[in-house]
Amino acid sequence: MTPRRRPTLDDVASAVGVSRATVSNAYNRPDQLSSRLRERVLRAAADLGYAGPDPTARSLATSRTGAIAVLLDTSLSTAFSDPALSLTLDALTRVVDPHGHALLLLPGGPDGGPPAARVLAAQADVAVAYSLADGTAALDSVRARGLPLVVIDQPLLPGVARIGCEDRRGAALAARHLVELGHRRFGIFAACSRVTPGGGALPVDSAANAAFRDTRERLAGYLGELGSASVVVEEAAGLSAESAMAGAFALLGRTPRPTALLCMSDQLALAVLAAAGQLGISVPDELSVAGFDDSPPAAWSSPPLTTVRQDLAAKGRIAGELVLGLLAGGAAPSLVEVPVSLVVRGSTGPA
Repeated sequence: MTPRRRPTLDDVASAVGVSRATVSNAYNRPDQLSSRLRERVLRAAADLGYAGPDPTARSLATSRTGAIAVLLDTSLSTAFSDPALSLTLDALTRVVDPHGHALLLLPGGPDGGPPAARVLAAQADVAVAYSLADGTAALDSVRARGLPLVVIDQPLLPGVARIGCEDRRGAALAARHLVELGHRRFGIFAACSRVTPGGGALPVDSAANAAFRDTRERLAGYLGELGSASVVVEEAAGLSAESAMAGAFALLGRTPRPTALLCMSDQLALAVLAAAGQLGISVPDELSVAGFDDSPPAAWSSPPLTTVRQDLAAKGRIAGELVLGLLAGGAAPSLVEVPVSLVVRGSTGPA
């Protein structure tokens, strides 16, 4: 049997008795037609089984896809469970969605970003790098394609628009708060200091040479305030909740146990609170815990989490504005940093 021919834009134009341009405007520029004429065109298209212009052909004709490739450093399942990432991308989407843009999420691989081949094949007009490792091959693919690029958090790239926060200052605020409470035995809990994290105890000098800029900056902020205090560093084996819990149990199992833990994200800090609860360690009577981000769960935890606040929604909103500016052919500022502040809640107390 000969397959039935798919109806075309010309068929609709012939059925209504109008030009091809009029049918195209009914879909792409509805403001150019009267509501009555557009209704006639769409009704005829529905009767013929015509679904509208081919989006692939349209993108070829205009050299625009309407998509923004978001390069992640982790799997999609882990990304969806990260409230800080969700808040940032939600704010970005609210800016770009009214302009007809959508996000194309590219999950991370073992080199601290998406596979280079996936970036080369992505149909997108602009790229947003979200917290990638230094030197990831995904960014070489962005450069090879000549895509405009906005970086959220890291890495630092010359001449590339970036929106981040005051990582070092925020870490210093948290460490100073705990030192002033009398703590002298500290644990620092990091995630992804290495491109392929192995988890476990991490020498301070290794963390200081981490592949991720935020790890280096936050560690420097902590150490600048801790002075001669005893410090141990633990790295989670990944970004998942399971990895965070394993690292939390490892920190709490040390002898002597730190009296205060500085966590480089709220997710890590919340894992510590959960592990402490299972081990019967009272927070803050026996252990003080401080996070970083002030994501919504920080205020809901038990006890509520002391943390460094950065405006995650502002980061996403500014990133969206930078994207729109680049798509319009404008120049973007090389660096924008949102301020940080310390939010003291019930998870920290005197040593």
